[in-house]
Amino acid sequence: MCHVIVTCRSMLWTLLSIVVAFAELIAFMSPDWLLGSPRSDSSASGAGVDSGEYRPSLGLYSRCLRVGARGIGVSCGPYARTFGEVASGFWQAAMLFLAAGILVLAGVACISIFSLCFQSILKKSIFNICGLLQAIGGLLLMVGLMLYPAGWGSEKVINYCGAEALPFRPALCSLGWAFYAAIGGTLGSFLCAVLSSQAEIATSSDKVQEEIEEGKSLICLL
Repeated sequence: MCHVIVTCRSMLWTLLSIVVAFAELIAFMSPDWLLGSPRSDSSASGAGVDSGEYRPSLGLYSRCLRVGARGIGVSCGPYARTFGEVASGFWQAAMLFLAAGILVLAGVACISIFSLCFQSILKKSIFNICGLLQAIGGLLLMVGLMLYPAGWGSEKVINYCGAEALPFRPALCSLGWAFYAAIGGTLGSFLCAVLSSQAEIATSSDKVQEEIEEGKSLICLL
């Protein structure tokens, strides 16, 4: 019989697991990892046109640039049509680790929803299994984020950040929100791993067992 068990700690773990997975996915797809050096757009002048300096952005495989004869509008899209065209070998490796970590976290996020009804898999706590996977996912993300700045010396980054750009030195560029979101998601994955043990304790407490023995199928506890 399926017992739907909802506690504050288990619900917090489930919601945070979903948020972390989405944050990492959005950051991975965003072009706002690096904000390029300021550029002047002399062609963009006149009433109703956003003229002056602007900053292009560069992601792992995508970028945003101002386009048009008069500099009107911003075009965002992939600069690399194939994996081999990614700006740096370090970025290619970073993408692999980040994608693996996101895949693990996304899988756990899906499983966390079903944890409301199923608390064990093959007599093993689903929370402990997911917590371990989230720690592994966090480690994969950490490796990816450590590899990312090593690719700042690539030709693509130099075009955006200036000739002084070197590995771990972005020169005229600054870090965009996507990089910080990826860091936050990585820290969140480790927090989820810690909370998973608390969720397991909450759903297997004496109060929950008493509710089950009374024949209740929906159990909600603070």
